[in-house]
Amino acid sequence: MDSFSHTSFQEREKRLTDAIALKKPDRVPVAPLIAHYYPTRAAGISNKDAMLFYEQRYESMKNMTVRLDLDTAMSPLAFPPARFLENLGLTGFKWPGGLLRDDQPFQFSCDGTLKSTEYAEFITDPNGFTLKKIWPQISTTLAPLAELALPPLYWLSNPYDLAFILPEIAAEPSILDLLKQLVALGEEFVRYRQATTKYLTEMREAGYPLAFGGVTLTAFDCVGDFLRGMRGAMTDMYRAPEKLLETIEMLTPASIQKGIISAKNTGCSRVFIPLHWGAAGFMSNDQYARFYWPCLNALISGLLDAGLTPVPLFEGNYTPRLEFLKELPKGKVAGHFEVVDRRKAKEVLGDTMCFWGNVPSSLMTTGSPAEVRDDVKELIEIFGDNGGLIIDASVGLPDETKPENLAAMVEAVMELGGY
Repeated sequence: MDSFSHTSFQEREKRLTDAIALKKPDRVPVAPLIAHYYPTRAAGISNKDAMLFYEQRYESMKNMTVRLDLDTAMSPLAFPPARFLENLGLTGFKWPGGLLRDDQPFQFSCDGTLKSTEYAEFITDPNGFTLKKIWPQISTTLAPLAELALPPLYWLSNPYDLAFILPEIAAEPSILDLLKQLVALGEEFVRYRQATTKYLTEMREAGYPLAFGGVTLTAFDCVGDFLRGMRGAMTDMYRAPEKLLETIEMLTPASIQKGIISAKNTGCSRVFIPLHWGAAGFMSNDQYARFYWPCLNALISGLLDAGLTPVPLFEGNYTPRLEFLKELPKGKVAGHFEVVDRRKAKEVLGDTMCFWGNVPSSLMTTGSPAEVRDDVKELIEIFGDNGGLIIDASVGLPDETKPENLAAMVEAVMELGGY
């Protein structure tokens, strides 16, 4: 790789932060928020190998970033390594080379780990419930934890009980096997961390800041994605609204803490927040105001208080939610939009939030370079006047992106995006 000066990093970082702050940078940034398998597929690497071999994946990401001269480096957090999934026996994941063909993308599904009758137990002791009931459900490796004769963890805050109970637990044959698995997992994580640190260092030295460094979810999405599943979360809005709200309130501080910790681990202050269940079609505006917006607003506020920059990915149609977003602090949040009325978004949020995205995935995968260029031109014409625009596809780079269309997106920005 060619080496770039430290100034290049500062220039790109300033370009991005100016756009987020609704200031005019030297030009519109072009920054793919996330890419799963596109860089590795373009390099001839199978999806299976992309999830197995860290160095190959990072090299493909690095080469693509430098070749196209993007404004950000791609985050390594797009998916978990296959060896982690295999070691833990995570039942919600299917991945290439596991139960899927080598060329298929990973899949995640969860019908929920919390029964509707277990809300009170979970709220009363969330850590103990997670240890003994949730982890054994989602991980075959951690299944022995379900059989532990264990009092609430806070009872072990005294040295007397800890001295007797912990050795007894560790002596169980199933727990000994579990500990061996965790040692192997830790050794694999060391290899992963070394490769990731090398990638992050090289990209920084080459002049490319990360698109984002932290990741977290809203409390509602934690319930809808994992604890209750989509069906459970939807029915609970009608059948158990108070229990749902109590759980959301309990989870919100943890969602903030997760974003802070993960950003600190990478040294990048931008925190990616994929929003799964807040779009139009899943809930009404009244339900959004009651169940979703309070925890999203609290999460964004908590990250801002910690000196971080929230980057929510508004998945699905967010046009009906624009008035809610108007309440956010001006020039502090980078909103990445999948589907939205662009002109309405400009009208409502033009002086509030940077607009990131939203060249349609369908255009990137099946359109022509001329169509991609025209779409980028429209985005610049609508949002480019005050500097609050970052160009990307609608949900990051689709795996099936045509290389010529990605090149057209970048070239259009370089030609049309100057201030």
